[in-house]
Amino acid sequence: MDNNIRIAMAMRVARDIPEGSYVNLGIGLPTLVANYLAKDKDYFLHSENGVLGRWQAAAPGEEDWDMINAGKEPIELSPGAAFFHHADSFGMMRGGHLDICVLGAFQVSAKGDLANWHTGAPDAIPAVGGAMDLAIGAKRVFVMMEHLAKDGHSKLLPDCTYPLTGLGCVSRIYTELATMEITANGVKVIELVGAVTPERLQEVTGVALDFSALGATASAAPSRRQISSNVPEALQR
Repeated sequence: MDNNIRIAMAMRVARDIPEGSYVNLGIGLPTLVANYLAKDKDYFLHSENGVLGRWQAAAPGEEDWDMINAGKEPIELSPGAAFFHHADSFGMMRGGHLDICVLGAFQVSAKGDLANWHTGAPDAIPAVGGAMDLAIGAKRVFVMMEHLAKDGHSKLLPDCTYPLTGLGCVSRIYTELATMEITANGVKVIELVGAVTPERLQEVTGVALDFSALGATASAAPSRRQISSNVPEALQR
């Protein structure tokens, strides 16, 4: 995925996190969110290796490798941050103290099931980490993922085919094409990105989508909330 697209996704997630939230940022794409939270608002970021507070990626040449996030990336901490034991960190995760966790995913089902630790392939290396604890412990789970897998198939499916991380745990999905909510009645599109149309999004998605949140003119003008981003041209057609 192009880096500009990754940044645009992180900015969308950061925009949607309420001030004052306690937020875990998972490994991979989610770690970028820390760099784009509003500077004039308070957030409490949590990393499963035992950090709580506010941080951003360390500037090149300023890295302190004793200060890292869960993805082993160097971070620059703001005053007031705290370090603690790994066991205490998991107590926070399992105890329902996190408002939001942001995770990557291999697949998400229309019911909100999450698969993000193993593809089931014989040569794949399982990597569950703290994802299961976060999936059931956080009050809301945001997923950041590419809309399509490497084989071109939708990663949003009626049912996950990979081993599950959690059942019915996903609240919202952010891809390079759209933002979608998991509801009791299915998957509701709340934002389209760039020039993506409802028709094109439905064409590349493995489940039926509800576009009612975009208004009656969604087909002609996808959404007044639509934001510009570097969406791959092939997916916009």
